Amino acid sequence: MIDKYSFGSMVIKGMAYKSDLKILGDRVLPNWWRKEGHRLHEEDIQDVLDYQPEELIIGTGFLGMMKVDEGLKQLIENRGIKIIVERTGKAVSTFNEAFNKGRRVAGAFHLTC
Repeated sequence: MIDKYSFGSMVIKGMAYKSDLKILGDRVLPNWWRKEGHRLHEEDIQDVLDYQPEELIIGTGFLGMMKVDEGLKQLIENRGIKIIVERTGKAVSTFNEAFNKGRRVAGAFHLTC
């Protein structure tokens, strides 16, 4: 589903995106802004939680600057969602693998730092 990722850019199904984004199944939600730029909060992913994926893949940026605290990870796991937090380059591969296996997957990707 994700064709390509490089610093600050992601191509999904042939369409280029230049800002952070979320993916719920096969739906792309572009221009994702967070309460704090490099820290993920529950309200930043409420739509993802409402989607109730089997897996949530979080891309923390090219250098891994976005942080996900343990409390949020625990909250996600308590909802029965497998959470994987990786630098965005690796997270893209992980997301594509889950998507191609037909899993109900969601992704939240920081595209820059």
